[in-house]
Amino acid sequence: MDLRALRYFVETVRQQSFTAAAERLNVTQSTVSKMIRQLEDEIGQPLLIRDGRQLHLTDVGRVVLERGQEALGVMRNLTQEVADLAELVRGELTVGIPPMVNLLFPPMVKAFRARHPAVALHLREVGGQRIEQLVATGELEVGATLLPTEPGLGLETRSVGHYPLFAVGPRTSAWAAEQRVALAALKDAPLLLPGDDFSLTRRVREVTAASGFEACIAAQSGQWDFLVALAAAGLGTTLIPGPLLARLNLGAELVARPLAEPRLDWHVAVIWKPGGYMSRAAQAWLAVCEENLLATG
Repeated sequence: MDLRALRYFVETVRQQSFTAAAERLNVTQSTVSKMIRQLEDEIGQPLLIRDGRQLHLTDVGRVVLERGQEALGVMRNLTQEVADLAELVRGELTVGIPPMVNLLFPPMVKAFRARHPAVALHLREVGGQRIEQLVATGELEVGATLLPTEPGLGLETRSVGHYPLFAVGPRTSAWAAEQRVALAALKDAPLLLPGDDFSLTRRVREVTAASGFEACIAAQSGQWDFLVALAAAGLGTTLIPGPLLARLNLGAELVARPLAEPRLDWHVAVIWKPGGYMSRAAQAWLAVCEENLLATG
């Protein structure tokens, strides 16, 4: 069976028009019609019923459409896999990394660039929840987020780091006298958190709801330094991961205390969708992440 004829048939059904299919395929309409007739002759049954401007699939046509799409998908994967033999010589990879966790990834980016200098590495910086969705739908092959991931997305994960979160706020905060801040101490505290598409905010909402209260979010921003500035202005308490705390100049007006809530630890992981095709560049990225973990573990 001619794969080109299958492609023309599938595209005609998709476009619901011989003319539109021909335009998409960069061929003449007569060529599309001829190839579909040849396919029908080879199968021995009609595949399409032409009713004015409408195209309707026959029972056989539905089967050919379904199996044809599968066959074309296999061929696309085959073509991609063959091309990937040289991809690490000239390729590209986009990795989704939330702005809130990107401070952990410079060693991985450096190692990847040193090993594969001809591969264009793009970093897509959006919230962790959005990255999970993009990886789950295949728009991104690999990314990073906070654990646990959204249930039901079926993502594979590999931990990059597990760190405590610190409550950071004015010295006048009700919890400032404590050595460790219990979750209950934040029940009535105005919180300064990342946007709703960030995994940390999702976790805060989930954990506080499980503890019987709703987080009181006073303001949101995707920038750590701005959240700290809001806290310094006396607007509330923000939550800062341990690795970032040492890099911030909190100033005399602020105090930081570790959270006494293990469910809100800052647990960063790389993620990918199992079971499907993964480019060699994405595989190389995961290998570099794994080696970096071994080197620092």
